[in-house]
Amino acid sequence: MDLTINSTKKLHNGVEMPRFGLGVYKMTDKEAAVEAMITAIREGYKAIDTATIYDNEAEVGEAVRNSGVKREELFITSKVWNTDQGYDETLRAFEASLKRLDFDYLDLYLTHWAIEGTYVDTYRAIQRLYDEKLVRSIGVSNHHEHHLEKILATANTKPMVNQIELHPQLTQVPLRNYCETNDIAVTSWSPLARGRLLEDPVLLEIAKQHNKSIAQVIIRWHLQSDLIVIPKSVKPSRIQENAHVFDFSLSQEEMKMIDELNQEWRSGTNPDDITV
Repeated sequence: MDLTINSTKKLHNGVEMPRFGLGVYKMTDKEAAVEAMITAIREGYKAIDTATIYDNEAEVGEAVRNSGVKREELFITSKVWNTDQGYDETLRAFEASLKRLDFDYLDLYLTHWAIEGTYVDTYRAIQRLYDEKLVRSIGVSNHHEHHLEKILATANTKPMVNQIELHPQLTQVPLRNYCETNDIAVTSWSPLARGRLLEDPVLLEIAKQHNKSIAQVIIRWHLQSDLIVIPKSVKPSRIQENAHVFDFSLSQEEMKMIDELNQEWRSGTNPDDITV
């Protein structure tokens, strides 16, 4: 796979989604958040992944407007939070997100978690937003196979993306295979396992072989695994470092070594255990 910072993955509706972007979870200092996002965009990042609960949608909009890059050249994702789920509630939540962003549309809108009793209606509302061309693509986040099956049973437009916790110690191969079979792209959140892997001896040896950091090796592993990846950082030097992963490749053997680090370890909540 010949990858560059401009590489995209074609979603099942034909929309091209950047394979590499910036996650902005926990970017709560408003000024630092805007600065980090502008740094990323000017470094070549084409995507920003936010959510209502991150409380920085307004900063995403501000960063885009001040980046010097046209809105239509960027791919912006947001998500409906758990307490806003349900059909009518989701429509209102989307309208509020769009107002905070000060955009006319979103590139991707997701259900943040599969809240029992509401996530099917939430996705039904997201389909309506898609039908009304307020969103270019739609999907879900933190949905297991059984959640997806319930949605697919009634969906007019199946999800284009499932954003899930995914890293070398949580490879989620069965869920990835299910998504691939159903033409649902997978985005990795917490791709660096919240720093847990940054001293791993296997990754350290691979990093030395390529004169790269462990973080860069992990990001490259995601990309070569046909995953969309959204590492987060507010530090300009780290934002730049994370983007410098397109001048080397991991061998098949190295990819296998990283795959074998899987321990089914989660840094976040299991979607089956989530509560409002």
